[in-house]
Order: sequence, then C-alpha cells, then structure tokens
Amino acid sequence: MTAPLDFRLTLYPDPVLRKVAAPVPAFDDELRATVAAMFELMYRSNGVGLAAPQVGLNQRILVLNPSGERAQADQELALVNVTILDRSGAPTNYEEGCLSFPEIYAEVKRPERCKVKAFSPDGTPIEREFDGFTSRVIQHEYDHLEGVLLVDRMSLADKQRHKVALEKLVERYKRARASGAARP
Repeated sequence: MTAPLDFRLTLYPDPVLRKVAAPVPAFDDELRATVAAMFELMYRSNGVGLAAPQVGLNQRILVLNPSGERAQADQELALVNVTILDRSGAPTNYEEGCLSFPEIYAEVKRPERCKVKAFSPDGTPIEREFDGFTSRVIQHEYDHLEGVLLVDRMSLADKQRHKVALEKLVERYKRARASGAARP
C-alpha cells in the first residue's frame, strides 16, 4: 500500500509549470494515490480543478469538480493522458482564477464546449464532450499540461492590473531558490 501523498501547490513562476507534461505510463496504485492527493489539495485550496504540474509533477493528469464541494463527489472527474480533440461553440469571457496564482483573477475567452479523449485512473478509456463551466475548467487545467498559464491568457490590462502581485510571486520564488528551499 502506498503511503498517502501530501502535495503542496506549485506557484508561478516555477519552471515545472512551463513544461509540457509527459504521459502517465502506468495505471496503478501510485497513480490512484496521486489522483486522490490532488483532489484533497484541490478541496483544501478551495479550487475546482488542479493539474499535475501544479503539484510539481510532470504528468498528464488533471482533476476537477465544478462544484468545488467535497460533498458533491459525484461531480469529480479525473482525466489521465488527456487530449482535447475539439473546441467548439461561441467563445465567452469569464473571470478565471488559478491556484498557482493566488488572489489573481483575469477575464479569459474560451470556446463553450470541448471534446476530450482520456483515461480514468483505472485505465478506462473516456471520450466525451463537455460544455459550460466544466468545459472551461477542463480547458484551463489542460493549458497547465501544455505549459500555458493564466498570465499567458491575460489581456494587457489584466497584466498591468496584476503587475505588483505577479512581481511578488517572482520575488518569492527567487528568495526561496536563494535560500535553498526545495519549492517555495
């Protein structure tokens, strides 16, 4: 039995957030423990989604629960080795936040629907279309698997509005590195 994992959030500008995540090679107890720990951290952090790079793992795993409520576990979705096959529908603006960018929110335009191909943590193939908020969360977390961040999707106005907060995250990262911390 694998010991429970205790992940911490990886914050901008940690380089792991910029890497394209690698496919998961095995659907085993370690993967299921990773997924469970990611859900736990997502709930503790009051999030609705989390991608493996956000916990320092270079793996193609994302988890979400659009309700953000642990009590609504029937809405949980874990996608492993996910690919977005298609994006469709009218692009809409919506204010997004990101656990790797605490207290920073920006308007992001995304298509209304996405069709994905993935696997569940037990290796069951999934091919399904999502719309609305669930589609938005999947697209946001998928960006993380591709090394694309909230700051990349921000308008110039949002970048300017959050300039001080972004600089503080960079400074925090530099201080942690200078002090030899494993992760800030």
